[in-house]
Amino acid sequence: FCTPCLQECLKPKKPVCGVCRSTLVPGTRALDLEKQIESTETTCNGCNKKMYLSKMRSHAASCSKYQNYIMEGVKAVTKEPLHNSRNFPNRFTFPCPYCSEKNFDQEGLVEHCKTLHSMDAKQVVCPICASMPWGDPNYRSANFMEHLQRRHRFSYDTFVVCDYDADEDDMMAQVLMRSLRDK
Repeated sequence: FCTPCLQECLKPKKPVCGVCRSTLVPGTRALDLEKQIESTETTCNGCNKKMYLSKMRSHAASCSKYQNYIMEGVKAVTKEPLHNSRNFPNRFTFPCPYCSEKNFDQEGLVEHCKTLHSMDAKQVVCPICASMPWGDPNYRSANFMEHLQRRHRFSYDTFVVCDYDADEDDMMAQVLMRSLRDK
């Protein structure tokens, strides 16, 4: 995980796993995982040098061929930014659809609604879904609390780099090309 994503998962109020979002127990080390990292061998995608996973991070920081490999991948999936940023919907903060309190991140909105609106049966539009290109800003969820629990337990951008302007076929082609280069 990159530092911002990891820090998001380790917020002091409730540290969670970066993958499944289950609550972390402070002070418990995953010794079996540490042992596996120390004993698993891998190859650098830049220079093809073999090493243990535990040494990969320090190697990647100093391997110019690996740095070039990463930059090629970034260039392959990055488009020229549009100059008028006012045309982009806000996909980072959301208002509560019940009480209109503003500026919640996705996790904050889920927690707010669980805490203050869990018994509210009013049909509302999901502000997270409505901000997406495929979202319908007029669709009212029959059970918004269940929708939040099932659909928004984690943030998509924790797991994928979203290009909201690319269509699904373009994104799939980019993923396939990248996976072929990674072999």
